[in-house]
Amino acid sequence: MMGLGVWLLERLSPAMESLAPLMPGKYFDMFFTVEMFQRVLLAGFVIALVAGALGSFLLIRNMALIGDGIAHVTFGGVAVALVVGTAYPLPFAAMFSVLAAVIIFELQDRGILNGDTAIAIIMTGTLAFGLVLLRLDDNIGGITPVVEAFLYGNLLFIDDQSLDFICTIGLLALLLLSFMYNGLLASAVDPIAARVQGIPVKAIGLTFSILTALVVVSMVKILGALLVTALLVSPAATAQQMAKSFRSSILLAQLYAVTAVVVGLYLSTEKETGAGAMIALVAATGFAIVAITRLLIRGVFLVQENLR
Repeated sequence: MMGLGVWLLERLSPAMESLAPLMPGKYFDMFFTVEMFQRVLLAGFVIALVAGALGSFLLIRNMALIGDGIAHVTFGGVAVALVVGTAYPLPFAAMFSVLAAVIIFELQDRGILNGDTAIAIIMTGTLAFGLVLLRLDDNIGGITPVVEAFLYGNLLFIDDQSLDFICTIGLLALLLLSFMYNGLLASAVDPIAARVQGIPVKAIGLTFSILTALVVVSMVKILGALLVTALLVSPAATAQQMAKSFRSSILLAQLYAVTAVVVGLYLSTEKETGAGAMIALVAATGFAIVAITRLLIRGVFLVQENLR
């Protein structure tokens, strides 16, 4: 049965091929003509749209670090998958990540630990578990190319199954975020008032945590577990510097995220660097440019006000 990602790629492939002659550089046109790289471009586009929207909610809910924590948890799932011998570790990574997200949420919600403490403990514990497990297995013996792909990202590991997973999770995430928009916003601004109004704050928070875990898992194959936070946080933070409303900040964050992915893929291909690292660097550079420009403009206006 054809998955969502493969179905989308078949529909979009002719349009992508028609754009290839317009692309700059020596190699970047491959992302529009070669199926393997078309998968990467489509996956990156979907991930960017989801990361821009999800990251905006993560920032207003003060959960910026959960993406980094969950990304490291996926390493434990990948380690178990390799020891078991499966050729497709994403389901194991997803199970570990969802379980970790639920535990972090419950620890925070019950007042046992604050969010950052829970994230730190589970992140380091799961990462250590994965490292020990890989070292103890004689057939693996440590860090393999598959593990490196999850840590640092690898475009060659985006196969049809991965594309289907990314597109399915992406569509689910966008639909759920649209459906829960008012509840997420209300519970982030004033959770007590939201409860009084009858909004199921705990159910929304738990669903959001699980959704974040699944989105993070879908991102690790391109960005790597070490750099997932860059695309979740940097575009959203950049958009908040510019936007006049939360809704517009989501749209701007998605635009910045897509730009970071496209420019990052272009530069990594032409300069022969890692795609995940370049995407993260472009996203961070974009934030720095916007933040510095805003400070300079504000400084000019303050000087003019003082001169008056």
